[in-house]
Amino acid sequence: MKNRFIERPRSFCALGGAMLTAGAIPGAVPILHTAMGCGGSIYWNQVGSTGYLGAGYCGGMAVPSSNVKERDIIFGGTDRLTEQISNTVKLVEGDLYIVLTGCMTDIIGDDIQAVIRDFQAQDVPIIGAETGGFKGDAYKGYDLVLQTLIKNLIEKKEQKVDHKVNLWGIVPAQDAFWRGNLNNLRVLLSKLGLEVNSFFTENDTLDGVKNSGDAALNIVVSEFYGIEAADLFLEVHGVPYITSALPIGATATEEFLLEISEALEIDQDATNKVIEREKIIYYKYIDRIADTYNDQDFQRYAVVVGDGNYAAALTRFLADDLGWLPELTIVTDDFEDEKKNKIDKYLERLNSGYKTKVIYETDASEIQYHLSRHWPVSNGQRFYDAFSPAFVVGSHLERQLAKNIGAAHLTVTYPVGNRVVLTRGYTGYLGGLNMIEDILSVLVFER
Repeated sequence: MKNRFIERPRSFCALGGAMLTAGAIPGAVPILHTAMGCGGSIYWNQVGSTGYLGAGYCGGMAVPSSNVKERDIIFGGTDRLTEQISNTVKLVEGDLYIVLTGCMTDIIGDDIQAVIRDFQAQDVPIIGAETGGFKGDAYKGYDLVLQTLIKNLIEKKEQKVDHKVNLWGIVPAQDAFWRGNLNNLRVLLSKLGLEVNSFFTENDTLDGVKNSGDAALNIVVSEFYGIEAADLFLEVHGVPYITSALPIGATATEEFLLEISEALEIDQDATNKVIEREKIIYYKYIDRIADTYNDQDFQRYAVVVGDGNYAAALTRFLADDLGWLPELTIVTDDFEDEKKNKIDKYLERLNSGYKTKVIYETDASEIQYHLSRHWPVSNGQRFYDAFSPAFVVGSHLERQLAKNIGAAHLTVTYPVGNRVVLTRGYTGYLGGLNMIEDILSVLVFER
């Protein structure tokens, strides 16, 4: 049996995902109850892997931390946590404080909830989650923070608002383009007449998060991330949810809008008008690049490397919208069979009918091996159908793969260490145009 390991991980640990998720909540201040070094390690990973996402307010190296030592591990670290919370509340202004535990404090079983209750009795707005890194990856940490909000912050609302929805499934920082992705979808959904609460953008507020219990629907823009939280939201607040693949470009976005419209029973004609208006704008921009695309023969074979959200979404976009030939799709999550089957079935339904080879691989060094097996290299034979011209869409870890096979390369999926990301997003119609612009810019630059 092959030993399972992850070389060059493509995710933060659960604590890292939780810390960056908590830090993205408007007005929230994370407080780490961890051993020394955890917060710093997460930050240095963040600096070079998330499109150069800065620390922001009380982020990065400024995140408050109990920094427990050997004595605290032996005798318990709750006194140290109490001291840290007390000092943080005095010195750091915040609308909400979120305690997050690390591996050591989870292992020794520190009762952080007892400490938190003492501060809540003093009217300190504070909640906490057990997020030891060993519990999983960043996606797990994201889900744990959402569950904590659902149980301890979001107010119960018996009356639901028909036109109000919550939007999640896109993980802050783990997806370097999360703000742009969420904002693109907010704008689109608002055109259907919906009030959208996305929790983690500059357009959101802490009051909006607190009052999200009166939504008519939770929209999880993922088949894999945030699902446990959505189940809990249904149980605690009675809000149903639907899941959807990440919509990139005209084809997937139209399906996404129709799904939402059907779930909320929005007038079909009104939805179709929004879609037609957006498509007219979208294809006017496409028309501007069509001559160059055809004259320069920009069609490419492609290799796509990414997590469960991006791998399938990018493959579909390349095949159905850009007219490319995505020969190999590498999913980098360590998924169980049920989740693998979801991706397989999704990619079997490409409108273009193109068939991509789907591989599940956590070891970055194996990706070129999978490509060689799928498309054997030349052995000097007289006639050889080369894997060229080619393009690799993945993380910055795939730069060497692209170089080895003579392909162009664009970094989209984590880790993103060779791009600066501010407002960029790839969801929706606008996101599809951004993707085309970025991909073709790489090809033009390399000419």
